[in-house]
Amino acid sequence: MTPGLNLKLRLISHRLFMIIAVLWGAATLSFAVVKFIPGDPVSVITGGEGVVDEAVRAEIIQQFGLDKPLWQQYISYSGHALVGDLGQSYLYRQPVISVISNGLKETLPLALGGLGFALFVSIINAVLTAGRRHRARDLVVGLELILLSTPVYWIGILLLSIFSFSLQWFPVTGNDGFMSLILPIITLSLPLIAVLSQVLRDGMEEALSQPFATTVRTRGVSEFTLRARHVLRHAALAISTLTGTLLASVLGGSVLTETVFGRAGIGQVMLSAIENRDMPLVLGLVMFSAFLFVVINLLIDGLYLLIDPRLRKQEAIA
Repeated sequence: MTPGLNLKLRLISHRLFMIIAVLWGAATLSFAVVKFIPGDPVSVITGGEGVVDEAVRAEIIQQFGLDKPLWQQYISYSGHALVGDLGQSYLYRQPVISVISNGLKETLPLALGGLGFALFVSIINAVLTAGRRHRARDLVVGLELILLSTPVYWIGILLLSIFSFSLQWFPVTGNDGFMSLILPIITLSLPLIAVLSQVLRDGMEEALSQPFATTVRTRGVSEFTLRARHVLRHAALAISTLTGTLLASVLGGSVLTETVFGRAGIGQVMLSAIENRDMPLVLGLVMFSAFLFVVINLLIDGLYLLIDPRLRKQEAIA
């Protein structure tokens, strides 16, 4: 076995170990927290206190393994989770994976649309304002600070009041078609635009001060081409890390946005699971979020190789 291949196998083994360790840690911590939350899971399963008699109650406790010691419940849950069996939701009476999948179908268009729109506006904003000193730039920066300090639910309510209640251009709530996505996407994207624009602008301004920028200018390249083709690539490493983190966050559940616009996505599923002490669903959502962060971080590492040729050379030498 060549040294290069041996190194790559060690790196892959290390990544797999890290994935398993993160998922195991997330499952263990959430299991402990859920078990110590006050409440009766049997009441969730049966639909309330005193709905069933003691005989049926005892049968339910035995069926879901709630009569076993905590360490046995933990081992049983961990073993099933390793093979992809996250159990059945107490509240929805469906497999946890099915509940998460149904919620993800509603959250995915919102998350990808919001983040995509935020990236598009942020890139244009940063290219036009980085390194410039004029009133328009100061106005944009001030607007970004306002958006960062404004609660998401307030932005959503304001957009609803203007465009749904007053102008009646968009539906008020629901998941019915493309028109019902526009206001939630804008609501979700505005704070993201503020964060991404600031990070991207700082990276571009740092790149503009580097010697390569002066060299490119001496070749007669226009200022816009310098920014869009050369400087933007140098600033893309920092923004790609932030984008991956934001994507994992919004996919994990945009609770406030989905609540304001009455959308039944992962955020609402998560809220219902916590409120009703639906332990299998809570644990499944935690595992899903942890897995999402791990996978997105791996994709970001691959994206680094596409953005920076120097990293590809180092990888080839290794």
